[in-house]
Amino acid sequence: MRPKIATEGAPAPMDPGGGARTRPPQPGWGGRAPRALGTVGVVGLGTMGAGIAQLAVEAGLATIGRELDAARGEAARARIAHFLGRKVEKGRLDAAAREAALARLTVVTELEALAGCDVVIEAVVEDLGAKRELFAELERVCREDAVLATNTSALSVGAIAAALERPERALGMHFFNPAPLMPLVEVVRAERTSGEAVETAVALARRLGREPIVCADTPGFVVNRVLVPLLNDCVRVLDETGVDPESLDRAMTLGAGWPLGPCALLDLVGIDVHVHASETLRAALGEDRYAPPPRLLALLREGRLGRKAGRGFYEYAS
Repeated sequence: MRPKIATEGAPAPMDPGGGARTRPPQPGWGGRAPRALGTVGVVGLGTMGAGIAQLAVEAGLATIGRELDAARGEAARARIAHFLGRKVEKGRLDAAAREAALARLTVVTELEALAGCDVVIEAVVEDLGAKRELFAELERVCREDAVLATNTSALSVGAIAAALERPERALGMHFFNPAPLMPLVEVVRAERTSGEAVETAVALARRLGREPIVCADTPGFVVNRVLVPLLNDCVRVLDETGVDPESLDRAMTLGAGWPLGPCALLDLVGIDVHVHASETLRAALGEDRYAPPPRLLALLREGRLGRKAGRGFYEYAS
């Protein structure tokens, strides 16, 4: 069974003697009230950004999505409309709610359109320089009390926020792919992040129907710090034992209870995304287990990036 993520409202765990045990406080909970949530901005409407924007409009929030050009923006709107339409087909959403959600989405190309947002989440390319430049531009155009969040999966939130005059407004909101389906959000508090910013991000995650955990700004945060070397070990075992990807995936789903095998998971995440995270964590931590195995580097060179490329460990129908 997949372990459930503990939340603030969950029952207190029991001690061995049968009594309730006090839950230790989450780091970053300063007791500050979150700011009101009205409008959310999302910068970068690729796979992750479009998924976050979909969650926001479904949650009843006015959402402004920014892309570099109108064609990419409209393509993202079409993807969101498609996935909302699938929910209608499956009976999980009625047609009127779909249209109302889409009406809450505004797609723009100018950052200035985000000036009135309460929270802006960036989901652009995983590059420190690009994210720092974007944060500096967002600080220029956004209200002073707006919270600025990065969806980075491996970069230092503090390093990104160093571009700001007011780094206390910045934090990480790490969603997982696909954002509309994966329930966890890592709310990452950098050294100078304010308690109010943390509380606002937690409130937003819950408004979006996600389960937030608050963690410190350490390399890989929580999930990737554990998962990246584990998946690398799985790929090394794949070669050392001479099994094929399907056999390894069956072994881990049937023998370890994983809901998805490691090869299928790497294809879903994206080989390029995983290799980048591996190399970033290897550089930050200096531990060889974070280095991407040769097989993953070969898949990257061949353009076998996983589901998004139509082939990775497996082949996928277009």
